[in-house]
Order: sequence, then C-alpha cells, then structure tokens
Amino acid sequence: MIKQSTVRLYKEEDYEGLLAVQKEAFPPPFPEDLWWSREHIKAHVETFPEGALLAEIDGTVVGSATSLLLKHSSEPHTWEEVSDDGYIKGSHDPDGETLYGIDLCVRPTYRNFGIAHDLYEARKQTVRDLGLARLVAGCRIPGYHHVADRLSPEQYVDSVVAGIRKDLVLSFMLKQGMKPILVMPGYLDDEESMNVGVLVEWTP
Repeated sequence: MIKQSTVRLYKEEDYEGLLAVQKEAFPPPFPEDLWWSREHIKAHVETFPEGALLAEIDGTVVGSATSLLLKHSSEPHTWEEVSDDGYIKGSHDPDGETLYGIDLCVRPTYRNFGIAHDLYEARKQTVRDLGLARLVAGCRIPGYHHVADRLSPEQYVDSVVAGIRKDLVLSFMLKQGMKPILVMPGYLDDEESMNVGVLVEWTP
C-alpha cells in the first residue's frame, strides 16, 4: 500500500535526513560537493523558511524542495545566478511576487509515491498563502540529448507540449499545470539536457 507523504517546513536539524535523500538520489560518481551542505540548509531556513519544504513518510525524509522569492523576470539566467550558488541569500527578494523553485529531490525508492507531486502542491499552496503572482522553476529536459542533432531546444519543448514525445522532467512539469515560457541555453551543467533549461510557470 502506497502511503501519503506529509509535507512540512524543514529546519536545520533535518540536515541529516535531507543529506540522506541527496546521497540516495545522486550517488557517486555524482560529486559530493554538489549536495546541499549544512551551510546551505542553514541559509535556506534563515533567508526564506517558507520555501524550505520536506516530505516524510513514517518519520523518514523522502523528498525536499527549496524555493526563494524573486521579482518576475523572463530574462535568461543560470541556475547559479538565480540560486546564489544554492545559498539563496544574495538572490532572494523579500518583496518578490514570484516563488522560484531551485531544487526538488526525491529518494529513488519513493519515486512512485507521488512525492514530487505533493511537493509541487505545497509550493502552489505557498503561492496562495503568501498572495504571490506565480510559481516558476528552471526545468531540465533530459531527453533532449537523444534528438539534439535534429531538433532545436525550442522544437523539442514544443514536441513535448504537443504530446509527440515525453520528457522525464518536462512532461512531469506539464502534468503539474506548469507551462514553458522561456528556453535558456547554458542554464546549468547538464549533459542530458545539453545544458539547456526551460523556465516553466504556474499561476493561481
């Protein structure tokens, strides 16, 4: 029987559980220095606690999602720029009207439990609770490398939106009601996505 997760705000004391999720989701040879550090978690909680979410089942941390606030912008950017290298302190705007999701991670052993969906629903609720205008996120397109020799990133995104092909991440985002609004070459170092990110948006 698949159990429903509980989503709550994470605290600095949750670090070991959050790290366990990252270790399981991104095992070696994924570089350990790209996992959240205790300093990252501390910065998230101190800077924007409402954006620090975790999901747990029977007391076990099974997923997490981190967000910050920004003024709305459709200008191209990188993940490092928008996330302040993951610390969010330098990029978070307390007066921003956009909730920007910089990270979502789920334990592989719990990936058919609807955890990512639960975390996105919690993000949407944060938008409603804070009276924000939108939720946006930078989306990977890991299926793109299979067709990059014959399709531009924009053509690939259009084909996924049209249902011609499926993408592991973008198709999930579409199911959450997110819509692509900008293709961003060089968004992050990601061979599968050919370093391309797609800014996706949901409005209440």
